[in-house]
Amino acid sequence: MAKANIHPQAVVESGAKIGEGVTVEPFAIVKQNVVLENNVTIKSHVYIDGNTTIGNGTTIWPFASIGTKTQDLKFRGEKTFVKIGKNCEIREFATINSSTFEGTVVSIGDNCLIMAYCHIAHNCTIGNNVIMSNNSLLAGHVIIEDYAIIGGMTPVHQFSRIGCHAMVGGFSRVTHDVPPYTIGAGVPYNLGGINRIGLKRRQFPFDTRKALARAFRLVYRTDLHLDDALKLIEKEVNSFPEVLHFVEFCRTSKRGLIGKQGARRKPYHVNRIDELDERSSTDLLMELSSQGL
Repeated sequence: MAKANIHPQAVVESGAKIGEGVTVEPFAIVKQNVVLENNVTIKSHVYIDGNTTIGNGTTIWPFASIGTKTQDLKFRGEKTFVKIGKNCEIREFATINSSTFEGTVVSIGDNCLIMAYCHIAHNCTIGNNVIMSNNSLLAGHVIIEDYAIIGGMTPVHQFSRIGCHAMVGGFSRVTHDVPPYTIGAGVPYNLGGINRIGLKRRQFPFDTRKALARAFRLVYRTDLHLDDALKLIEKEVNSFPEVLHFVEFCRTSKRGLIGKQGARRKPYHVNRIDELDERSSTDLLMELSSQGL
């Protein structure tokens, strides 16, 4: 393995743990409790502080700020952590704060793309293969599951969740839980149905997509109480693990499901979008945004 390549004009404090093949470019600052695993690249003018670990092969781009003190006013100097997984891209001017309570972690999984000017606040948990587009903002305690995509300029309210394989359109506002496998956009947020194009691209079988669409319609396109809808889903389409995850996500929601009441107020117009299978995600998100505004 290659030795670390640390530019003479970079600052790497004593105590920082630097793996093999690491590159630290000029004017970057790496504080004493930071761990850079093998083949990490730290571009110029990056600032990394706190008990931060950055996984193999991850690249941090100029002017990103990682592991800095939480902006939560409840913080009293406890020992907290930031953990970034393997092969991530943290782009320019992104900010990732540390957690608030003793021993807690801000966690980002593997293969994530955090684009320029994104913000990840205290106690957030981000899964694998997540994409956050430019200027998307996570408040504290937000959970983003695997393969979710968040469009640009989209804030996510504290304690909200975005389920796996969900696609959140740009210029949206997320104030409640976004169910997995769905697509939506707008202010207020307008759910259009199952993220069919995204699921196709991830090679989900047709029967699975059909079952998820049925589950979505029972929750969002009927007048059933949520508990009754979830019980009916479990009875009708319980052979699909993806559907069971959809049910569990909805059942365990503490903030409530986003867009549920709005969807009931205009079921037929939105249902037409839910039935389409071949439209591009871009066209669908544009129509959803126009309906929600």
